[in-house]
Amino acid sequence: MAPRPLIIDCDPGQDDAVALLMAFASPVAFDLLGVTTVGGNVSIERTSANARAIRELAGRPDVPVFAGCGGPLKRALETAEAVHGASGIDGANVADPIWPLDERHAVDFLVETLTAAEEGSVTLATLGPLTNLATAFERAPQAMAGVREIVAMGGSTGKGNVTPHAEYNIHTDPEAANVVYRAGLAITMIGSNLTHQVMATPERCTAIRAVGGAASDAVAGMLEFYGARKTGLAGAPMHDPCVIAYLLQPELFKGRDMRVEIVTDDGAELGRTRCGDGGTANARVLETADADGFFDLLLDKLAGLKG
Repeated sequence: MAPRPLIIDCDPGQDDAVALLMAFASPVAFDLLGVTTVGGNVSIERTSANARAIRELAGRPDVPVFAGCGGPLKRALETAEAVHGASGIDGANVADPIWPLDERHAVDFLVETLTAAEEGSVTLATLGPLTNLATAFERAPQAMAGVREIVAMGGSTGKGNVTPHAEYNIHTDPEAANVVYRAGLAITMIGSNLTHQVMATPERCTAIRAVGGAASDAVAGMLEFYGARKTGLAGAPMHDPCVIAYLLQPELFKGRDMRVEIVTDDGAELGRTRCGDGGTANARVLETADADGFFDLLLDKLAGLKG
């Protein structure tokens, strides 16, 4: 089979960085058209530098990186250095990037690429707030015709991780999420209810480091740092890497079609994803994951980057 055309929209973040490495290590599976960045876990300047640094770690100069929107559609950006560290990828110990950003804005790239694409051909893997996608869809609705599906890390069927009700990516820009979930496109939602089933425990970090090589060392260091910030958990939840794992091995995950509504009203439930069986389904919501199978896949991908 031909590689799947893929664009990754992200806000690295340690977990975004691991997801990027998995995708960079999968040239047979993915025709990686570009990586777009958005302000989220850290500023747009930092997320863009981090995406470039991870690209260099993987040795993939063929994949362009585009800086996108610096903050939400209607709100001030609230970054997450308290969780991810000042750089966003603390623990990675990677060099500052040398390969430059593409000169185009991420939204321009999305509009141009999706408009020119064969109908229903491009998969969008979203690992951060949905600001870039919402901006592109509102600016050029015709671009949506090029989308095959969106696989989005964000939301939760239960409690949140930034408020009692909301997960960080959706809470950061609920208006953008509302645009995307109402666009009528095929969406797979990977929420924190699922990603907390896939934990990088200390034992799993030891196995990652044992693979050897710069990429594995960086991943182990990032997950050890990230996990130490997750007080009360068994390790680092693998939020964003689950998106890439699902695209590579969907059999590792199970879910069902649901109606997902985004709460955009200010108040205690801002950013909540109300998921249920009532109304017309607009997303496939993943509910369970094979954690051991996920980590077998991750180790295999990191071994492929060792050389």
